[in-house]
Amino acid sequence: MQKIPLLQAGSGMVLARDIVRTENPNGPPICGKGVALTDSLIERLKRMEVTTVTVEGRPVFVEGDKSPEEILTCFDKRFKKVEDDPLTSKLKKVYRNYLVKALGE
Repeated sequence: MQKIPLLQAGSGMVLARDIVRTENPNGPPICGKGVALTDSLIERLKRMEVTTVTVEGRPVFVEGDKSPEEILTCFDKRFKKVEDDPLTSKLKKVYRNYLVKALGE
């Protein structure tokens, strides 16, 4: 999941979190998690002064961000010393699968 400026949001991106009003964060959401953005919805959100959205995957590359490949390479290096441990290997596999899904690959 990735938090991006609304200006970088595009049609087809899927919300990973509810969008709530800043003045009433405990109130009903403006738009719910799992909703696919459309051009008209993005325009409505702009008119409502929404500035950021959290979307599934990592659809936008922001300067300074690591690429998905770099993230996975760093992840694999962290587990290198304990890869012979069966329990830790299972944990690594579960978490790596989660990362791959979260990165949108």
